[in-house]
Amino acid sequence: MWSLCTKSALGHKAWRRSLFHIRLASNKAETIRGLTKDLRVQDLLPQTEKLYRDLLQGQRYALARCITLVESSNRQKALEARKLLTLVEKHMRQERPGDLRGQSQGTTFRIGLSGPPGAGKSTFIENFGRSLTAEGHRVAVLAVDPSSGTTGGSLLGDKTRMPELTRDLNAYIRPSPNRGHLGGVTRTTNEAIVLCEASGYDIIIVETVGVGQSEYLVSDMVDMFCLLIPPAGGDELQGIKRGIVEQSDLIIVNKCDGDLVAPARRIKGEYTSALKFMRRKHVLWKPKVKLVSSITREGLPDVWEVMMKFKELMSEHDELELKRAKQRQKWMWNYINDRLLEIFVSHPAIKNRTNHLEDKVANFEISPGTAADLLIERFVQIDEKNAKS
Repeated sequence: MWSLCTKSALGHKAWRRSLFHIRLASNKAETIRGLTKDLRVQDLLPQTEKLYRDLLQGQRYALARCITLVESSNRQKALEARKLLTLVEKHMRQERPGDLRGQSQGTTFRIGLSGPPGAGKSTFIENFGRSLTAEGHRVAVLAVDPSSGTTGGSLLGDKTRMPELTRDLNAYIRPSPNRGHLGGVTRTTNEAIVLCEASGYDIIIVETVGVGQSEYLVSDMVDMFCLLIPPAGGDELQGIKRGIVEQSDLIIVNKCDGDLVAPARRIKGEYTSALKFMRRKHVLWKPKVKLVSSITREGLPDVWEVMMKFKELMSEHDELELKRAKQRQKWMWNYINDRLLEIFVSHPAIKNRTNHLEDKVANFEISPGTAADLLIERFVQIDEKNAKS
């Protein structure tokens, strides 16, 4: 029922009218509007100001604490995190606009890596990341772990599976729980990417939770989306399925070693054939399929070469800059969706009717859609009265 209470259910006009309620619900309205004006470093709390300065100097502890701050659900800390991000982006616009916007002169590159459980994502990232740091790159890995639907906890064991990269001074690994957020990523992955770039990391790898065919939100956060699959990744019909395969810029067949060499080559041929029947995500780029062994490191240089060709081609035609601009627009609407749902659920008038309607839905007296419409109608009526008064 709650999933029905979205922008599409409200209708565009009612959804825009309900933005008025945000100002009524928050006693921090003036402070929030101040974020759009000339914010100064001195406006931060003393401890946050120190984190900001150390972050720009590349201090790993500062990066860790800044990400923790943006992940906080505390209202005051969230506001402080918003100030911090505003200042970080202001600094990036002035000092490194190419890195922030994805322009051709920029050095940063955002890579999304997804795949089914057991595909070897962590092993691939460790050996791939070490090869990049050996070439002088600074690599940040944002690893997303699934949260328990029962307890809400997460194992966060990615550092355990990347022991060598964890000790590399030119690498930073940040495991984060997805807290039930769908799409294989966390609610604050976008912010964490910006903070990593501000701290001097030029290669950002976002590793998602083990996903299926339809979870590919990370593709809306990165420059290049890669799908990692094991040699037993399914036949050609599996590859033809729309969803995560269609969104991929590069498909990597991992574990191409030992007895799995022949199956890996077969899977490569099947996915290469399947991609011919799919509509290209980019007119300029034809998705590639590459074989890799994360253990022997065979194929890793070829993968990096393909990634660099993608970056150069898309940068030359300003596609990366355009892509990041569109991603920021989606980022804004994601904030609006989350915030409006939070306001909707916590509104006293809605709370008073929720239990009654939920009981009716559970007893099959009314449909979930009807119950959602009744709550939305009540919310909009209150909003219109507040607007008139």
